[in-house]
Amino acid sequence: MRKKTWLFASLVSLSLLISACGSNGNSGGLAKDPVNSPGTTGEESSQKIDELNVAFLSVTGTPPDMKAVEDEINKITKEKINVAVNLMPINYGAYAQQVNLMLTSNEKLDLIVVGSPFGFSSQVSRGQLLWLDELLEKNGENIRKVLDPDYLNASKVDGKVYGVTPVRDLATANGFTMRKDLADKHGIDASAIKTLDDVEAALKIIKDNEPDITPLIPSGAGFSFLTSYSWHDGLSNGMGVLPGYDNGLKLVNSIESPEYAALLKRMRNWYEAGYTLKDSATNKSSQIELMKADRAFGYLSKLKPGFDAQESRSIGKEMISATLSNPVSMTDHVLNIMWGIPRQAKNPVASMKFLDLMYGDAELVNLLDWGIEGKHYVKVSDNVIKYPEGVTMLTNGYNLNMSWLFGNQFLSYVFEGEDPDIWQKMKDFNEQAVKSKAMGFTMNPESVKTEIAAVSNVIAQYYLVLETGSVDPDKVLPQFIEKLKAAGIDKVIADKQRQLDEWAKAEGVQ
Repeated sequence: MRKKTWLFASLVSLSLLISACGSNGNSGGLAKDPVNSPGTTGEESSQKIDELNVAFLSVTGTPPDMKAVEDEINKITKEKINVAVNLMPINYGAYAQQVNLMLTSNEKLDLIVVGSPFGFSSQVSRGQLLWLDELLEKNGENIRKVLDPDYLNASKVDGKVYGVTPVRDLATANGFTMRKDLADKHGIDASAIKTLDDVEAALKIIKDNEPDITPLIPSGAGFSFLTSYSWHDGLSNGMGVLPGYDNGLKLVNSIESPEYAALLKRMRNWYEAGYTLKDSATNKSSQIELMKADRAFGYLSKLKPGFDAQESRSIGKEMISATLSNPVSMTDHVLNIMWGIPRQAKNPVASMKFLDLMYGDAELVNLLDWGIEGKHYVKVSDNVIKYPEGVTMLTNGYNLNMSWLFGNQFLSYVFEGEDPDIWQKMKDFNEQAVKSKAMGFTMNPESVKTEIAAVSNVIAQYYLVLETGSVDPDKVLPQFIEKLKAAGIDKVIADKQRQLDEWAKAEGVQ
């Protein structure tokens, strides 16, 4: 999944935080004991089959063979945990609204996908999610075994865990991704590119030798060149950041920082040198579209193991990447996608047992990820699969293709043509990542929501033109700063600092 990054991405996540508008306090946060509520213990519970409604987002709709896969899943779950599941895929675009309606109408729901894009903080503050600590202790052995405690604790609100993130890519590194054919043609060695100065040298080579190719394009439609280049933890909304992912937990206004000014000056120099797409500030094409059209050489990117293969498949050209930073992990990486148990779950213990099984049972994980062996895929080797003869991605009856969602992705098979060691590399990548000192902190925007809305409007006005080099930062950056201050950014940062200090004291972070 492509990660959002600082100013642009902060603006997107910001609107979600504003819409939450709820306290992170304990008001109604837990209506019942999730472990010992009626129907969760005793002999009757151990004998009957608990039926669970499991709602999750889908980017491909409901597969035609969902029921057949569900039946195979239930053979496993009935035998192992006395549970039968009703899988409820919901279109990604409608997911947040539909789940909210199901929660507010008290519709039967037992396990759902939650996360910051879907109103997680609001759901917690409204008491719509159960805290999971005791359930995890008693019924979450697989989860506790495979998920780093820092990632598990990142979803805490007032000291309680409310969400469990899948085992997946939980970190990113800054990178520069480029066409291999052009790099080889001009002797550009990706392994030798370590800094933005090195990137600039490569862009100059392309500019001087490929007149029909734009050396640098944005990494997505509506993105700036800095959308995929991070140097701080933006703590969700980018209004008050931790430089170097630490800074002694002291927030700064990134827009006033010397680092930001230097980056803007570099972007302006690249723009004036002809290294960048001239209409970047208004560009509506993705990097994939521009690359497919043979219009560009490369783009700044957020790297993870397997990223080059992913981009190569999408673009139809072999892509390679240079790594510009160590991997970093922040709260946003974790809160983006999680699983939670809704307040109306009839048997939270059964919900947790099924969730836990997704983190430890490879057969269950691969049924959820890829469907039925022999029908939706065949094995090439122990962990490599392909489509059966006569079946394609378009004709496959179970085409969710979302192995990053269902529990432990490291138990998932790998499709032929991908790196068979991808999950070990991803595990190593996560373990090597620098964790932000504020891992686990989430700001409650309620007390400064008016100022946040005003500041976000100012950011929307300025960030693209500045971060694409389209305007002179010596003239425009002071205007940006002045308008941010008039909108109340200092008040927002002060309130975030107060909340961060309180969080650090409560969590023992120094």
